[in-house]
Amino acid sequence: MRMTKKWAAALLALLLCFGLAACKSGSAAGNAGGSAAGQETAAGKDSVVIAIGSEPETLDPTKGWGHGNAPIVQSTLVRYTSELTFENDLATAYQLSDDGLTWTFRIRDDVTFTDGERLTASDVAFTLETAKAAQGAVDLTYMERAVAQDDTTVVITLSRPTSIFLNTLASIGIVPEHAYSDEYGTNPIGSGPYRLVEWKAQEQLLFTANENYYGGAPAIRNVTVVFMSEDAALAAVQAGQVDVAYSTATLGVTEVEGYHVEAIASADNRGFTLPVLPDEGRTTAAGAPIGNDVTCNIEIRQAIAYAIDRQAVADVVLNGFGRPAYSENDGMPWNNPEVALETDVAYAKQLLEAAGWRDTDGDGIVEKDGLKAEFDCVYPSGDSVRQAVGMAAAEQLLEIGVKVNVKGMSWDEIAQVMFSEAVMMGWGSANPNETYYLYRSQGALLDDFYNPEGYMSDVTDGYLNAAMEALTVEEANENWRKAQWDGTTGTAMQGECPWVWIVNLDHVTYVRDGLSIGEQPIHGHGHGLPLIQNLQDWAWEETG
Repeated sequence: MRMTKKWAAALLALLLCFGLAACKSGSAAGNAGGSAAGQETAAGKDSVVIAIGSEPETLDPTKGWGHGNAPIVQSTLVRYTSELTFENDLATAYQLSDDGLTWTFRIRDDVTFTDGERLTASDVAFTLETAKAAQGAVDLTYMERAVAQDDTTVVITLSRPTSIFLNTLASIGIVPEHAYSDEYGTNPIGSGPYRLVEWKAQEQLLFTANENYYGGAPAIRNVTVVFMSEDAALAAVQAGQVDVAYSTATLGVTEVEGYHVEAIASADNRGFTLPVLPDEGRTTAAGAPIGNDVTCNIEIRQAIAYAIDRQAVADVVLNGFGRPAYSENDGMPWNNPEVALETDVAYAKQLLEAAGWRDTDGDGIVEKDGLKAEFDCVYPSGDSVRQAVGMAAAEQLLEIGVKVNVKGMSWDEIAQVMFSEAVMMGWGSANPNETYYLYRSQGALLDDFYNPEGYMSDVTDGYLNAAMEALTVEEANENWRKAQWDGTTGTAMQGECPWVWIVNLDHVTYVRDGLSIGEQPIHGHGHGLPLIQNLQDWAWEETG
């Protein structure tokens, strides 16, 4: 099914209005951002000014800095390649015991922190123990202890085999035991390619190259990261005040002289949850209602999944800056390609008809036993992309007689209705741990955003646990794929369908001509931070 011409024209007009309003409101903010940066861009060909949308809460890796990305101020034991495999960083070698419980890492002996102190295995052990105690974004609940045997050997003991351990280590920057304090997150010392010069809260971060970095000093010596909304960032690009700016599909079609747009592939997806439990009057521990009598029907969920034309949404809503999404991990090594499905409106109608959903009163909405196939889908107010994706899907679903009311709310309000209504969410990570948290029965109906739909399955839990405890990447990936679809059941949309995935967003980025931002890996979910994870690879091209 394609969008009607009338709807496509109306939606394009709506998005154009978003863009024009954004440019008008962003011009003043863009000027302010240029002033905050405090330097001419591209002047010495060794500096960049970058506009991103989200300010980090901390630069402390033990509390989440670098989670899912590379913490550029600190070094890690291992790091991701652009193909999402692993290579050594601080580590020179590592081995895993036959029972999968003991990891032994050998580390470099030529690394110093930016205060001149040598980095040793004791710092590695201290970092991991501190991250475990913090109980924050870094999940190390399965780690029993980390011990430095000598200056270049650290032994890490797990309570159970955990296949995602290398993924976790690739995000944990090593902090100095001798210089760690409660203020570390705002004044960090590290051994990575960059060091922090200054952090002006809600304005900017200033970094400079670590001239003693063991990997070689980066070509870009001075980095200013300013925090701007997408509309303000576009205005700053138009004024020539920034070199790189994270943007959106709704704004990225604007041509700006001296810049080009790079559409970076991502697993940053948009789709909506569908409560799988009926409304039986239950509430969560926080008092939020649980269950939805429409979406608890699997035929409703599957019909919705088959009826949506994802390519049409990507083309119209995202202006081509995106692709259809079929799971939380499209394009990742652990993805099951069999979860992709073709749009099939006729089949969607058959699913509903066979289950007894019919339009008995002629209003265009199917019903069963007096219950209309109608429910709300909420999104965070102010997010024009999520709103437009939701509206496009809702318009398409009218063809099969399902009515979805798209409503904007604050995140606090969403937290109170997400167990009983559909929610337009965004996920995407370079770590399969995300799949585990999205679908494990143990996490259903907790007061967080991972499994508000209440999905629970012993079969899925079996595959998830087997994947987590696998001793090889190959064994783990096989089980991650089976959790999605084993040929009979799974979390996939042709299976239990607790999610309807719609699109993967390209991370639309304005880049000043003459600047290379390196080979970007597939980005995870994030509002700009994935962009700078390879900052040491950026460089201005030689001109002459």
